[in-house]
Amino acid sequence: MQIQNLAVFCGSKSGNDEAYTKETAALGSFMASNNITLVYGGGNKGLMGTIADAVMTGLGKVIGIIPEILLEWEHQHEGITDLRIVSDMHTRKKLMYELCDAAVVLPGGNGTLDEMFEMLTWNTLQIHNKKIILLNCNHYYDHLIAHIHTMQQQGFLYENWQERLIVCSSAAEVISALG
Repeated sequence: MQIQNLAVFCGSKSGNDEAYTKETAALGSFMASNNITLVYGGGNKGLMGTIADAVMTGLGKVIGIIPEILLEWEHQHEGITDLRIVSDMHTRKKLMYELCDAAVVLPGGNGTLDEMFEMLTWNTLQIHNKKIILLNCNHYYDHLIAHIHTMQQQGFLYENWQERLIVCSSAAEVISALG
């Protein structure tokens, strides 16, 4: 399947490791050069701002979806192709899922994890079957991956989690996994 729209879930902060920003920018540049539209949370700060700026710098398309409540928190990105303001977080996630062909999860906080786990749950329930890639940049998600593995070992998952979540350690690996 040719990926035309890629949802990217990531932090509205940049984190403490420059590698997060570097890998995020590399992914955005790749997306622009391959005519892959970014679907993301609509912010202009942190990794959200980095991915949108990288795609826009490469003359790519960006669809940002931001709930009204976050306009002040995330400072909506005014320079993107298409900014959509929605009523709430649930509407944001649903629209992002509807618009994307696949998703990449970059480093982030609670919201990023919420988005990833909801998409994984929807895959398990066969609501959709979209590829989900976790960018474990500089081992950011090692503890989470170990916990998901424990969930499977302890009998709480219905299937092998590695069939639903592809783990990559760099933007280059994400790019290969998308192919």
